[in-house]
Amino acid sequence: MADSKSEHAPAPRNNNDASDAGRNFELNRPTIISLLYLASFITGITAIIGAVLAYVWKGEPQAEWEASHYTYLIRTFWIGMIGAFAGIILMVLMVGFVIIWAAAIQLIIRCVLSLLAAQKQEPMPNPKSWLI
Repeated sequence: MADSKSEHAPAPRNNNDASDAGRNFELNRPTIISLLYLASFITGITAIIGAVLAYVWKGEPQAEWEASHYTYLIRTFWIGMIGAFAGIILMVLMVGFVIIWAAAIQLIIRCVLSLLAAQKQEPMPNPKSWLI
């Protein structure tokens, strides 16, 4: 007579199961940099850490798809810095608020695009672009 527990026991999960595809979050280097940039909206300092890591990791051997992310993320940092600096200076003319908001939105969009591509381990399509 068969044990009733063994008849209804779930089958062991296969880690390569197609149903798990898309559920795993890989914490690769471009993902770390993007998350540091996004965290800078709360902490204020992590964007600098992310930029330093991008410059350091860009010089190390990496997968082909990562190289475009470093270029893209370094430009994202400088776009954010230039936008913030220009916005602060132009606050006197009441235009600075719009510039700061636009730079922040662009930074968020660029980080999300990099996160999505990094999770698929795909290169950025146009890493030297200053726009989205």
